[in-house]
Amino acid sequence: MTGGAGHGSGGGLVTGGGPVHGTWEAEPAARWEDAFLSGNGRHGALVFGDPADDRLVVTHHALVEPVPEADTLPPRLASGLERLRDRLLAGDTAAGEAFTDGRGLRWVGAFHPAFAVRLRRIASGGSEAAGGTRARGTAAGGTGVGGLPAGYRREVDFATGVVRAEWAGCASRAFVSRADDVIVQYVTGAPLDARITLDPRLPNAPAGLAVDRKALPAPDGALLALRARYPGGQVSFTGVTLVAAAGGATAAEGDGVRLTGAREVLLLTRVRRHTGDADVPGEAAALRALLTAADSRADDSPADGTPDGTPAGDGPTAAQGFPPDRSPGAAYRRLLARHERAHRTAYERVALDLGALPDERALPGSALLRRPGSTALPERLFAAGRYHLLSSSGMLPPRLVGLWTGDWDTAWSGAFTTNANLNLQTSCAAAAALPEVTDAHAALVYGQLPDWRDNAREVFGTRGVVAPSHTDGTSGHAYHFQREYPLHLWTAGADWLLVPLVEHAETTGAVDPRLVAALAEVARFYEDFLTRTGPDGRIVVVPSYSPENRPADAGWVTVNATMDIAAARHALTTAAAHLPGDADRLRALAARLPDYRVNDDGALAEWAWPGLTDRYDHRHLSHLYPVWPLHEINPYDTPALARAAHRALELRGAENDSAHGHLHHALVAARLRDGDRAAAALDRVLRGDFFHPSLMSAHYPGRDVYNADAAHALPALLLELLVQSTPERLVLLPALPRGWTRGALRGVRTRCGARVDLRWQDGTCTASIRPSRTVRIDLRTPAGGQLLELTAGEDRSLTLGTG
Repeated sequence: MTGGAGHGSGGGLVTGGGPVHGTWEAEPAARWEDAFLSGNGRHGALVFGDPADDRLVVTHHALVEPVPEADTLPPRLASGLERLRDRLLAGDTAAGEAFTDGRGLRWVGAFHPAFAVRLRRIASGGSEAAGGTRARGTAAGGTGVGGLPAGYRREVDFATGVVRAEWAGCASRAFVSRADDVIVQYVTGAPLDARITLDPRLPNAPAGLAVDRKALPAPDGALLALRARYPGGQVSFTGVTLVAAAGGATAAEGDGVRLTGAREVLLLTRVRRHTGDADVPGEAAALRALLTAADSRADDSPADGTPDGTPAGDGPTAAQGFPPDRSPGAAYRRLLARHERAHRTAYERVALDLGALPDERALPGSALLRRPGSTALPERLFAAGRYHLLSSSGMLPPRLVGLWTGDWDTAWSGAFTTNANLNLQTSCAAAAALPEVTDAHAALVYGQLPDWRDNAREVFGTRGVVAPSHTDGTSGHAYHFQREYPLHLWTAGADWLLVPLVEHAETTGAVDPRLVAALAEVARFYEDFLTRTGPDGRIVVVPSYSPENRPADAGWVTVNATMDIAAARHALTTAAAHLPGDADRLRALAARLPDYRVNDDGALAEWAWPGLTDRYDHRHLSHLYPVWPLHEINPYDTPALARAAHRALELRGAENDSAHGHLHHALVAARLRDGDRAAAALDRVLRGDFFHPSLMSAHYPGRDVYNADAAHALPALLLELLVQSTPERLVLLPALPRGWTRGALRGVRTRCGARVDLRWQDGTCTASIRPSRTVRIDLRTPAGGQLLELTAGEDRSLTLGTG
């Protein structure tokens, strides 16, 4: 763990009197929503920490219920597009209502859990103990509150990714290895009698799921295997767990493994989705190889407990035929050391300190959540957000639920909603120094480009690409839509989804050739699509759709949605910057796009077309795309439009109180330098009971609907309040909340190529700027603006006021 392993207030998670890099609770998770989380961007683990029934729910980004291929095709509508355009431009505001192929709503494949690894202690009478009941291996030290063993505590260490529960001399640890792509569990303590199973009986599992379970003896202990075949097809998933115990006896019995008198046990688990047969023997051999995986630096790296890396209370074992280097404890330390080097390096790149009180920093998460006015809460949520974002990003970026669910019936299929949620979740990646998240986002985007080409061709009859508004990660076709949500006609998606990749390129100075190719394809789409003009000779974007809203006096499919105009302009000008041979043509097309419209309320209109009236009470803020994340509208270069955008923000309602709506509102406010409005939106989230004790979030107040939007977007907001940047501009303290009277931010990256550290107190801030390239920038501070010359490798230190 980070620091010592003590059980005092805050325990081993407090480091040097600074922010807490983890969270803890004094009782096990009663629901899967409260389980502590670990992940490596492929496998995920939800850890309950129950001493009598140690449950770990296994997830994997690939675990998505199959959808028949014929149901995933985009609609063939291109032949009717010109007729639709004619009707919309003639004033038929309902023309788009029937622009489908007649299909009903089709959901994308649902993300789901695999199974629970369960280690149930066996009571002295020989029966498995119910949750919370003392059994052999949990009895030492007496009983605490509510029947729990004395001294019970569970915690997650963000710097290592280790989830640990401890009680009365016993301990259970789990993490998901970034180095070896395996879920690792390690249990130690009093002589352990237990039964270990892979349990598929999770909430709302389909009745037709065909499950086969077995336990087999293995050279190093025993093996558990579970295969589940989805209803109506040949697609399955198979999980394999290697059980290696020291001391006592290990026996395969039926579909479980029986431990008798074990002193320590190591469980290694993987799950695969596949068609046809699974290679269980091959997977078992791969897991056994991890017991002796060579790592010369393993004993030099601090791990989970004492300074030499030995878990607290445990020493090397050479029992049951294990030489020292093959004992469960030695294998655990090697695996943790390999994982920790990758995970800790990423996690520790950036840190935020808001000068919170030590007593509040030491509180368990559930108690801290009841103190929304404490700066210790945003401190810990910043740390937790970066941790969960990193842990859910790898094979793919985070889903609506990150990488975790304990229920097969996951809201909105637990998929990727790309028209707001995905970009909000990943929006801190560049500034918060998490290229792992950007790489995961890139994997989704570039992997789906062939399907995006199909969308452009079949729906619009064009070259280039059009992104879907909803995807399960396996298909990028636009097949999830209906009359009330004509998501197949959203044309801004490709540009919106490429923005994080453009920001990463600007931040690092390295341009991925795949990005240039994708930008060229988006530009080709607009060249073919933007063919209609209005009476003024300017281009008309038709059909057009502003997710997931409609005008007060028209249908869902409209003309000149502000987000569509902004996306087209940004896509064309960005492509021009990377394609010199096409630059003049693309910039000329962008110059013909319509201007934004300011409505009679003085607000930036959501549709830049006469006669379309804004509907203000809505959770989405799509028309403020030019403000955030684009920087096209800002207080420095376009003050009149910035005032109109601010008026639009003032008039925007919260509709259904969704977390992503509040945080999107705050992000836009921060860009417009309205710290009070940004802080008020943040406060609505902190006071709205949006967070579970795990510090994963919910979609609605009252912890209703497990959802990662708030957890993952909150770090981006806290950074935007303190530092903003473009390739030509650096903004320091644009929207510092009034209550943040002192603090420090370390390691933030900027799009002008500099790393920035801030430290402020009593109205004065010191900024350290470490440029990686030579550039002349417009520096903006609370005192005003100035030009600043930055030279690569030459650090600059500035002193400025905070107000």
